[in-house]
Amino acid sequence: MGNIVWLASYPKSGNTWVRAFLANLVANRPDPVPLDELSRYAEDEADPDLFSALAGKPSAGLDLGEIAALRPQVHAAIAQRAQGTRFVKTHNMAGSFDGHPLHNWQVSAGAIVVVRNPLDVAVSMTHHFGIGLDEAIERLADPNVATGNDALFVSQILGSWSLHVQGWADMANDRVLVLRYEDLIDKPVKAFAKVARLVGLGQDRTRIERAIRHAGFQSLASMEKKHGFVEASGKGARFFRKGRVNEWREALSREQVQRVLAAHREQMQRFGYVPAGYA
Repeated sequence: MGNIVWLASYPKSGNTWVRAFLANLVANRPDPVPLDELSRYAEDEADPDLFSALAGKPSAGLDLGEIAALRPQVHAAIAQRAQGTRFVKTHNMAGSFDGHPLHNWQVSAGAIVVVRNPLDVAVSMTHHFGIGLDEAIERLADPNVATGNDALFVSQILGSWSLHVQGWADMANDRVLVLRYEDLIDKPVKAFAKVARLVGLGQDRTRIERAIRHAGFQSLASMEKKHGFVEASGKGARFFRKGRVNEWREALSREQVQRVLAAHREQMQRFGYVPAGYA
């Protein structure tokens, strides 16, 4: 068994929140871990420098197939240089691309997966990526969607929201923890305690509760307002914008909700996301 614990999610589903919780849980400081220190506790598998080093040229010039071929080597390098467990963020779907695994399970110890209602993901995407609701809904349903390849991140293979969450959720076991974003909000101590137990730090409730406070939305949003955050999209909206549940009720038309349901009903039912009146 390896030493990478994947922090996996579809974009805008709570990945950074979980990373902040883990950083504060591990650091165990009296004050919150600053946003610019999160990478010390959890790195990003889409870091261009990792791919450029192996490719011998800037990663921005690589195509999807070349990135896919390098990915297992990148993951092996992350695992090899780590001292003990290493948390690694990923937005890749579970599975493979162009014959190459999107996650190198030979160097992996497990995963923490966060799933969020796609109705709210669509709303969050409009602010983060600067796109309209209809475009966000189309992206959520696109089985071939991937992120861009630029100076900040190499491309990641998302797939549709349904393919993404189904692939990860089907892997659930004692080393792959699947959590709903909504439960992190509604039952934070219970939900985050599961995360703490998975990584062997679940014994101290006081430590867990302090990490929850330090990684709370208001704390993260305040730090971003004061110091900025490198992962903000540059589209004008703050990264930590609202973090609410059911914001879709104010933003989506009934027809738009129906379109999301038509594309994702099976997985929405699986996670309890089909709203009353839309059965």
